[in-house]
Amino acid sequence: MSFSLLKTGILLAVMTAIFVGMGALIGGQSGMVIAFVLALGLNAFSYWNADKVVLRMHNAQEVDERSAPEYYGIVRDLARRANLPMPRVYIMHQAQPNAFATGRNPDNAAVCATTGLLEVLSREEIAAVMAHELAHVRNRDTLIMTVAAAIGGAISMLANMLQFSILFGGRDNRGNFLAVIAAAILAPFAAMLVQMAISRSREYFADRVGAEICGNPAWLASALARIHQAAHGARGIEMQSAERVPASAHLFIINPLHGGTIDNLFSTHPNVANRIAALEELAQEMGMAGFGGAHSPEPYVEPSRPASPWRRPGTGPDRGGLASRPNPIPRRGERRGRGPWG
Repeated sequence: MSFSLLKTGILLAVMTAIFVGMGALIGGQSGMVIAFVLALGLNAFSYWNADKVVLRMHNAQEVDERSAPEYYGIVRDLARRANLPMPRVYIMHQAQPNAFATGRNPDNAAVCATTGLLEVLSREEIAAVMAHELAHVRNRDTLIMTVAAAIGGAISMLANMLQFSILFGGRDNRGNFLAVIAAAILAPFAAMLVQMAISRSREYFADRVGAEICGNPAWLASALARIHQAAHGARGIEMQSAERVPASAHLFIINPLHGGTIDNLFSTHPNVANRIAALEELAQEMGMAGFGGAHSPEPYVEPSRPASPWRRPGTGPDRGGLASRPNPIPRRGERRGRGPWG
């Protein structure tokens, strides 16, 4: 945990250094101070409003114990296991199975799952996915990514200012002019790489903590494989809201955008096979047997007694998910006496 936090701190420091250096190139010390004040304002807005903005971007709908009893109950029991306050619970009316967490701290957190995830995954896989999202909340990753995105946005703003100064400024000092051109082109690119590296490092750690919260790395491994196949397989399901706002892609457990599956500098998410390999190692550390690899997870077999706090005696895993009942998902604005997952 300490190494992961240290790595994140170093990456954020690198982004800050890029930002400060660009401010100095634009206007010396005074330009740096002005740009820094503007970035502070952006950070403050992101800190207080990022969760509301993200949920609105994806047309998320808040649910409660009455409207979504099983889904809400899973989150409630997992939050209790993780020693977290109960987050607000949302759904997105999207066919692609996926989920994300947002909020500046555990007391102001929200978790959101797509209707596709609740329809396709089993109860255990859903629990593992939501445990992963609660791990992000407990690790304060949502705040870290908000800060990284704000700094990255400030760097892009400074790059635009540098380009403007190149067009209309003087060229007396050739060395300085070349440095400004290099900064205007390379700084936003470098900031993007650092932001993606932060996102990838936090995903690995959230996988580990999430598996520990739900109690079984195999559930999360199976969920990752199934979500990845649904999003990026031969018949990949498009998430329209994410395609419209690709800047939010790093929040999801699996990259919702097409073409974002390679574990390299340009990826916001680690490769799914690498993530499942790490979960397999964790299973061995926890004294559990292997579970079949990234592309062939073993199906969950119901034990003779409930294996987790959200299972009720006599209820088995539903491979059709929590929303497998006829016409389970209400249309927007429709009110029902019972919820879509209970």
